[in-house]
Amino acid sequence: MNTPLLPLVVAVPLLLGALLVSLEHSRRLRTALLLGPSAAAVAAGGWLIAETRDGTVLVHNVGLWPDGIAIPFVADAFSSLMVTATAVLTLVCSAFAVSTGTARARYFPALVLFLSAGVYGALLTADLFNLFVFIEVMLLPSYGMLAMTGGLNRLGAGRLYVAVNLLTSTVFLAGVALIYGVAGTVNMGELAGAAHESPLVAIAAGVCLLALSVKAAVVPVHGWLTRTYPATSPAVTALFSGLHTKVAIYAIYRMYAVLFDGDQRYLWIGLVVFSATMVVGVIGAVGQDTTRSILVFHMISQIGYILIGVALFTPLGLMAGIFYLVHNMVAKTSLFLSTGAIEHAYGHSRLDRLGGLARREPLLAVVFIGAALSLAGLPPFSGFVAKLTLALAIVEEGQWAVLVAAIAVSLITLMSMLKIWGTVFWGPKPDDTDEAAGTGTGIATDEPLGTPAARTAPDSGAAAAGRSAGTAPVSVAEATEAGAEPRDDEGTRPRVRPGLLAPALVLTVLTLALGLGAEAMLDLSTQAAQNLLDTSSYVEAVIGR
Repeated sequence: MNTPLLPLVVAVPLLLGALLVSLEHSRRLRTALLLGPSAAAVAAGGWLIAETRDGTVLVHNVGLWPDGIAIPFVADAFSSLMVTATAVLTLVCSAFAVSTGTARARYFPALVLFLSAGVYGALLTADLFNLFVFIEVMLLPSYGMLAMTGGLNRLGAGRLYVAVNLLTSTVFLAGVALIYGVAGTVNMGELAGAAHESPLVAIAAGVCLLALSVKAAVVPVHGWLTRTYPATSPAVTALFSGLHTKVAIYAIYRMYAVLFDGDQRYLWIGLVVFSATMVVGVIGAVGQDTTRSILVFHMISQIGYILIGVALFTPLGLMAGIFYLVHNMVAKTSLFLSTGAIEHAYGHSRLDRLGGLARREPLLAVVFIGAALSLAGLPPFSGFVAKLTLALAIVEEGQWAVLVAAIAVSLITLMSMLKIWGTVFWGPKPDDTDEAAGTGTGIATDEPLGTPAARTAPDSGAAAAGRSAGTAPVSVAEATEAGAEPRDDEGTRPRVRPGLLAPALVLTVLTLALGLGAEAMLDLSTQAAQNLLDTSSYVEAVIGR
């Protein structure tokens, strides 16, 4: 079915982002333009799901050029599901950024819209060169977001992030050039099965998959992510976790299905590498001492789980991997947002400086433990369904070593979540001196440069010198002026405002709904898996025959 609405999913946020650049003083209008396009994208994604859930493939060739020359935008069940999920996460994370004050940065709303446009374009394009273009559209605003938000080490982390992604993008572009050189096209419809039939195309496509693996933070090329994501603000970390690596994962699924036609000869490589990703990620989380660093390492571990689905490349394996992908996007982002609310309200995320939050923040505790149990794979949350279906797919293929690794990693994940729970929520409240000492870096972490709070925060004398070292206590008035939550002397009232908690609450409720109503999501995932197993309808829509 030809529909001219597909390019609008990309064009609208790009145009509104350009408009936001010129708006300086109207904060309400900028907030509306930040949240409105994402809400519209959620509605568009719901429409795409309704149209493609029966196997229909939507297509539009931009500019009405002939097939094979025009830029094709294609939506099937898999891409429609991903557009919807990424739009929901963009909307929720943007709302959190507004609540924390991160969105007050001059260009932050525009950068979010540019980022989302690149994500939607990468999910909908059926051309490898344009996949590269949209990934770059997604990455360029990310560089700015890293530079304008976070603590004192954000610039070093930003240099690493930029260097790794520029190098990886160069490798990906080289792979695309090699594919064009040996196959004469970069249109995915015309490349269907080419890597399965031609060793040269397989090598060229392997270069692209290697670059995507770096962007997805697959072991052993994962270190950049653990050193960069904790350095930015909680809102940006949550946004990146839900979008960046997931686009790379989607591209790996799509390329292997279309270009390699699920070639069984190379699947063992994926099983080995992705199992190692599961194990290394969770082991790295064990030694961390802040909530965000623990969650970042778990993010790597969960990427291994998701990619096991494409390494199995069976109907059940692909369905489980796709279901796991959506579940992880929701549950992991909820955890980043709930711990980000703690970091914003209490000034830090160190485990040894937090405690007793279950009594002071009971609703926050419920929100966190719900998402944590979902991540660990306990019922009735979506993580239980995701891990159960993935385990059944592994058993179906007789990959017992992978099954043992998956179960062991799941148990360690549960232990890590209980570590955060036992220390931050259930543990004893630290004394006031220790807690105050931890606030020196949190305020700078949560407020982006260029915001009114960051510009007006007191920064003189010994207190300023102490804050630069991350050790000096901050007074109530000073913390309030700098954008952090005001602190109460009794230590009995909640510090996390409803606006800070609401985004994480929405996603925790969603992961519960995905668990309780798993049948509908499983049906969508099954259709998405069928589109990957049998790419004929996708190919016919792309090349027009």
